Amino acid sequence: MTGYRQLARNRDFTTLWVGETISELGSTMSLFVFPLLGYHLTGSTAVAAMLEALGLLGMVAMMLPAGILADRYDRRKLMLAASATGALLYGSLALAGSLGVLTVPHVAVVALLTGIAQSVFQPAQMAAIRTVVPTEDLPTAFSQNQARQHIASLLGGPLGGLLYAVRAWAPFAVDTISYCVSCLTLSRLRTDLRPRPRNGAPTRPLAQVKEGYRFIWHQPFIRTLMVWSAINNLVINACFFVVSMRMIRNGVQPAQIGLVSTFAGIGGILGALAAPYVIDRMRTGALTVVIGWMCVLPLLPLIFWSAPWAACVSVFLLLLLNPAGNAGIGAYRAAITPDHLQGRVGSALNFVNMGSMPLAPVVGGLLLSGFGGTAAIGGLVTVTAVAAMIPTLSRTMRSVPRPADWPRPDREVAPAQPAVAG
Repeated sequence: MTGYRQLARNRDFTTLWVGETISELGSTMSLFVFPLLGYHLTGSTAVAAMLEALGLLGMVAMMLPAGILADRYDRRKLMLAASATGALLYGSLALAGSLGVLTVPHVAVVALLTGIAQSVFQPAQMAAIRTVVPTEDLPTAFSQNQARQHIASLLGGPLGGLLYAVRAWAPFAVDTISYCVSCLTLSRLRTDLRPRPRNGAPTRPLAQVKEGYRFIWHQPFIRTLMVWSAINNLVINACFFVVSMRMIRNGVQPAQIGLVSTFAGIGGILGALAAPYVIDRMRTGALTVVIGWMCVLPLLPLIFWSAPWAACVSVFLLLLLNPAGNAGIGAYRAAITPDHLQGRVGSALNFVNMGSMPLAPVVGGLLLSGFGGTAAIGGLVTVTAVAAMIPTLSRTMRSVPRPADWPRPDREVAPAQPAVAG
């Protein structure tokens, strides 16, 4: 497995990564600003929450169809179309804001449509990475993607807040530019990103979705991963919702609460930098088990302490190894998935994971109001420990070897293969 320096020589991956890092930073700023703008325009917290939820709704609604698109059409063109759509939509908000005619319905439509565009982009991008990066470099590539996400998470909120303080529409203007950069970098990719043709492939959308889920069902590793990650995402997000609400109830200053996100970003970036070396030195199955329990142990102090420092330490430790787990598991999943199913398998996993996330604040809120903070977090941590037993007891997951011993596809795609068609 190569390191970051060697992967930087892969022109197409580096071009894709740089463009999407800038674009994701811009999108994180816009997502941070949506609820602020909704509250500013109406004074309603319900409207603010609705605007934030619409983006997630668009992503979840389009996720399965997006996987079909990524397995049928040129992935570069899909990513270009999604980025161009984002530039037009956020550009319309910046223009309306500069003219003083920005309205809630306009913002709501943009939130929904950009969520749909992002959903189209994601499976196409993940399949593209599998095409431009050889199998032995996938763990490093996925680790670098983890770093990108945590950089955007760390910087997006503060930058969005600063720009919003200058002009309410300023973050959207910057995001428009970031999407234009994404379009520019995508247009410079040389690799042919069209899916490999396959005789006898189903043509009906429902049959194509079934084919993706049928592959998942016959892959014990991916099937187990889907169940475990769905439970884990729901419970951990519910836990941190309870933690945030408990700090708010205790009168903790917003700046101190914001430090939790800062420590999460720092832990995630450090973890992503170390991820290739961790993945290379541990069996992927053993790493998965360790990650399962590292989602439990850092949460234990939150049962007894509600101070901001406890939340900061908890998220820092939780995210320190998490990028290695995500990158290792994601790279192995990509390595064993055929090219013609990359989009559908990836979008199916994301659909299950994200489909449960809107329930997190509901579950957390009900537990907090019904049992109090200590009992709520204690119960959620207990469920997380039960979930950690899934990879621990799964022989299929435990037996996954190191990347050097992963199965190789019959045919690798050269990273710099010229595109056949524009």
